[in-house]
Parts: sequence; structure tokens; C-alpha cells
Amino acid sequence: MGAALGQEMKRRVLVIDDHLPSKTFLIKALANKGFNVVGESASGRNAAVLAKTTIPEVILMAVGLPDVDGISAAREIMEEGPLPIVLLTSHYEAENIERAKESGVMAFLIKPLREEELFPTIELAISRFAEFISLRKENEDLRRTLEARKVIERAKGILMKRQGLSEAEAFALIQKKSMDTRKSMAEMAQAIVLTEEMIKEKTA
Repeated sequence: MGAALGQEMKRRVLVIDDHLPSKTFLIKALANKGFNVVGESASGRNAAVLAKTTIPEVILMAVGLPDVDGISAAREIMEEGPLPIVLLTSHYEAENIERAKESGVMAFLIKPLREEELFPTIELAISRFAEFISLRKENEDLRRTLEARKVIERAKGILMKRQGLSEAEAFALIQKKSMDTRKSMAEMAQAIVLTEEMIKEKTA
């Protein structure tokens, strides 16, 4: 039972590096620390597909890959299905750092790789990614809340004008319809707005 639990708690890692010595070092070091290497490749072109199929918790990817560079591959992954990505590079170039930041990369490691830097960097990337996802969700929730508020305000205005209701009565009516139909107030408000637009189009 304890062994099975330990297996489940292993970090899932995808390694993408065309440089055999560093890839061999990574896979061995990760295995020694109890990480689960769920996939490996030397290609940036299929990185996004591998990320989807292996579902890793973190990706270690070289910048200088032979087909598509690691930063471009990272951008594709972050657009299609975001994951924590640590880029491995031999050269600490300002331009690459900027491109990587814009792509959503969470951390960098300079080759030759060292074990004492590898594992703290992986944990840092995973932690930063969790913050990134949390902030993105908050922003998305806020955007939706603002959009909902706008449409409810419009619907209230329509009801107040059409039915001679007060603002409080219009709000209460939207709320009641929302509960009766088991739809959100924003959905009910949107329906009222769309109905009003259709009426205006017919009478225009």
C-alpha cells in the first residue's frame, strides 16, 4: 500500500533534448530522485503532441533543438495546453530570455546541468505555474463577472422601460426568472437583451 502511494506521488516529467549527454544525465538524475520520466524526445516539432499524450507535471526542454527551437515549442504548448516548462540552454542570451518570458516559460537552467540546481528549479517552475494558473483563473472570473454585470444592467434598463418597473423590481424579476429556469442571471439577462434587439429589428 505504501509503495503504491509512493508511485502515485512521483512527479511526471517530459524531457526534450537532442544533446545525448545532457539528456542521459537528466533521465538518470530524475530517476534517482524518484521522478517518473513519462516521455523523451529530441524534437521540438512534436513537443506539443507529446505534452498532450504524456500529461507531465513539468517539461524540461532544450532551447537549441534541430527542427523547432525550444522557445517556439514552449509557446505552442502554452497556447494549446499550458504546463510548467523549464528551458535548458548553453547560452544565457538576453533575447532568448525575453522570448522565453513572452512564451510563458517558468524557469531556465544553464548547461552543463547540475543536480543541486535541477530539482529546486523544477519545484520553482511548478510553484510559479500554479500561481500563473490561479491568477489567470481570477482574471477570467473577473472578466466574466464584469461582463455579467454589464448585461444585467442592460436587461434591467429594458425591463424598467418596457414594464415600468423600478430598478429593484427589474433586478428581482431577473433573479426570479433565473431561479425558475435554473439558468444564471447573466443568461437570463442576455435572453432579455436579445429579445429586445429582435423586437427592434422587426419594428425598424
